[in-house]
Amino acid sequence: MRELRESEKGILVADAGDLLFKKYVHPVPENDLTAVAEKAHLIIESFNLMGYDVMEIGDDDLTLGKEFLLRIARKANFPFLCSNLLDEASGKNLFQTFLIKEINGLRIGLFGLLSPDFFSSPTDSRKKGLIFRSPIETAQAMVRELKPKTDLIILLSHLGYAKDMELAQTVQGINVISGGHTGINLPYPPVIKNIIILQTASRGMFGGKLDLSFYNNESVFYNSATRTSLENNVKSYNERLNSNGIPEAERSQLRKAKEEAERTLNQIRGKNQFTNRIITLHEQMKEDPDIQKAIETYKTRNQATDKPVSPK
Repeated sequence: MRELRESEKGILVADAGDLLFKKYVHPVPENDLTAVAEKAHLIIESFNLMGYDVMEIGDDDLTLGKEFLLRIARKANFPFLCSNLLDEASGKNLFQTFLIKEINGLRIGLFGLLSPDFFSSPTDSRKKGLIFRSPIETAQAMVRELKPKTDLIILLSHLGYAKDMELAQTVQGINVISGGHTGINLPYPPVIKNIIILQTASRGMFGGKLDLSFYNNESVFYNSATRTSLENNVKSYNERLNSNGIPEAERSQLRKAKEEAERTLNQIRGKNQFTNRIITLHEQMKEDPDIQKAIETYKTRNQATDKPVSPK
């Protein structure tokens, strides 16, 4: 990631949450607290080295509670975002509600949402001391706040894929929803009411890379894969039409299909486009030496701690 930051200056690195801990099932046992907390610190140290720009809060990031998350956020070189998460005692937002980054002259506004539905159990210790604002109402307020100040608005969503789709149908003004929690890969992301909806699978096995190409001042994009598919279709239609012995009824259908494809190509010509890639993060990738050193130190320390006591 650090090499990518150095080679591509116009890049924004963001995450939609659930970075610090395993999937929450029950509170961490007391004898595991130190190792679990140290691992979370190691992850933040690694993300600092990778040059992350921003992180949204996920429900699993609250595994050790709000006070731990507030402390570890102060050690990050990038802001933690959550626009609808409030402190129960003060009624104030726990984390930064939005971020504006200028990249290659483009003002990008980011905000984050966390679903209260992931804390439905009355015994869930993660929600202690927390209040959640409505995600829909918060999204509408954030768009009103960011619209005059930015050229593009990105929501880092920890609502789940179904709720991302629902929000895209309801709230206007967002350009990209980069979602988490559900843990699915969307190599061909849906576009709902001009909102690109992204998501990559969980467990740190994949990374998503969205490239935006601007040809005009509009904030509407189409998938470049659509153009490639249409161009291939036109080529195929032409080849078929130039063949001998095609029945006239089929030839007529091919002409109509070709005309429709060419009409769509003309409509998207000169418009902004996006490409999306899901990158598999595999063991053969080059390790960052500083991160590798930190991991080895963590493993050595915790192996020593976990060493069984010899019987006397």
